[in-house]
Amino acid sequence: MAKQKGFNPADYQVRKTNKAMAVFTWIVLVIWAIFNLYPLYWMFSFSLKDNQQILHTNKFGIPDGWPSKWRWKNYAEATDTGDFVRMFTNSIVITLATIVITVLAAMMASYAITRIRWRFSETMNKIFMLGITIPIQASLIPVYLVLSEAKMLNTYIALIIPYSAFSLAMALLICNGFMTQIPKELDEAAYIDGCGRGRVFFQVILPLMKPAVATCGIYTFLQCWNELMFSQTFMNGDMMTLPAGMQQLFGSHTTDWGTIGAALSIATFPTVIAYIMFSRRIQDSFIAGAVKG
Repeated sequence: MAKQKGFNPADYQVRKTNKAMAVFTWIVLVIWAIFNLYPLYWMFSFSLKDNQQILHTNKFGIPDGWPSKWRWKNYAEATDTGDFVRMFTNSIVITLATIVITVLAAMMASYAITRIRWRFSETMNKIFMLGITIPIQASLIPVYLVLSEAKMLNTYIALIIPYSAFSLAMALLICNGFMTQIPKELDEAAYIDGCGRGRVFFQVILPLMKPAVATCGIYTFLQCWNELMFSQTFMNGDMMTLPAGMQQLFGSHTTDWGTIGAALSIATFPTVIAYIMFSRRIQDSFIAGAVKG
């Protein structure tokens, strides 16, 4: 008959310590989540108030919390002011086009650099990585002069090309880290089956790169959707995007802050929805990039 294991105080202490650490971790994560979600709550409640309640603060100098009367008409006023729908459409078109161009270019460049043997692959990769070191603000005047000479100002191309160029370096860095984890034996097996490089890329490599595609897409989306400087400089009138068009909501003498809050909410929630939809893919990308083998 097997002898039963007696009580071990050391094991009890370890379990107690682990349980206490788990509780502490959950408390920290809950507090961190509150800090990150509170701005969204504040912006949404802000969008449903009138100026009187927004400008009225409590004894701590903080605006009153939940609106006493929900003003859903702030959203209607936001969409009717300054051709908001047109600006929203411009942002969607420019952002989606930039994402498609950036992701495809980064995937193809990463495939050529990491999977194909050629003399200047490492040098070309270093040249691409130089794009990370160049701030977008430093290129404003040169890009403006080039677009002006090419007669492309106030067109979708005026933003799509610069956005794609400045997003490419980071997207390539993400793709390189993920593509190196894919075994090259898959390429060789596809070649044996009669596939060319194009079929290998689109039918073998690309389906395995979905987490990296999601990560690049989210990063590019945030870069384009929230960009103000290029949009304000290169676009005007009906071609403005949301960040630049928001300034039309500020009046010369008075400002309806509730309408501005509604416009900000409309412009922000697509980003939140996109992240929620692709968050699992992004986590998979980080895990795949951290583990080798």
